[in-house]
Amino acid sequence: MAAPRASFCLVAPVWKQSTRGIRGLSGLAAPEGSEKKGRTLLQFLADRFYDMEALREYLLHRQMLKVHQKNRSFTNIKTRYGPEIAGAFFILKQGGAVKFQGKEWIRPSGRGRFSLEFLKLQAVPVEAIDASGCAINYTGLDNLLPLKELRSLWLQRCPHVDDWCLSRLHGLAHSLQELSLAGCPRVSERGLACLHHLQNLRRLDISDLPAVANPGLTQILVEEMLPNCEVLGANWAQGLKGASEEQPQDTASPLHA
Repeated sequence: MAAPRASFCLVAPVWKQSTRGIRGLSGLAAPEGSEKKGRTLLQFLADRFYDMEALREYLLHRQMLKVHQKNRSFTNIKTRYGPEIAGAFFILKQGGAVKFQGKEWIRPSGRGRFSLEFLKLQAVPVEAIDASGCAINYTGLDNLLPLKELRSLWLQRCPHVDDWCLSRLHGLAHSLQELSLAGCPRVSERGLACLHHLQNLRRLDISDLPAVANPGLTQILVEEMLPNCEVLGANWAQGLKGASEEQPQDTASPLHA
């Protein structure tokens, strides 16, 4: 019986079990000295895996709460300074960049800090937003829809931008001329179909969308849907032939071109 007991002792530091769990295993090795003879190894593992599942759900819940917090509306700022300032503040807090008409780009520092000088630009509309990689979701778009003179919006590689988000962009149909959705993992053909409202678009980047089953055919359909828009994405001929190893597409943000 010495060998099994040594084996269990080696496992305990890896799993970081409690003393109670180790006693349970010892009871299996030496049932004559334990009051929990009915405890089996299967029950012990089931308890451990249940704990791991609960921990996973807890961490997921915490993550979603953090995303929800990032996408809240800054009502006080909107009331005091107006929707343009509130929208800019929201993007800068997310780590993105904003450009007011006739002004330079405003970006947060590497530590997420930024100057509040833009609070003086209450009468100047926001014309461009680079929210690449930000945690914007459906709720967070409430901060951008009031920006009625927004012409350029980069949402590339945003992990929470999905088809439902695209269905809300019709509120920017009168002003939006450039939109990037490159690398958004949750955007599919259904969401792209919602963009038919954006008839003023002149440039649309839909490259590198994992949820789109047939990029080539999808690009053709989007081009027909938005005839006055330059649609960037996979080479449509490659997409139809199923040949994906050709010239790589440049998915860099036009902002940094």
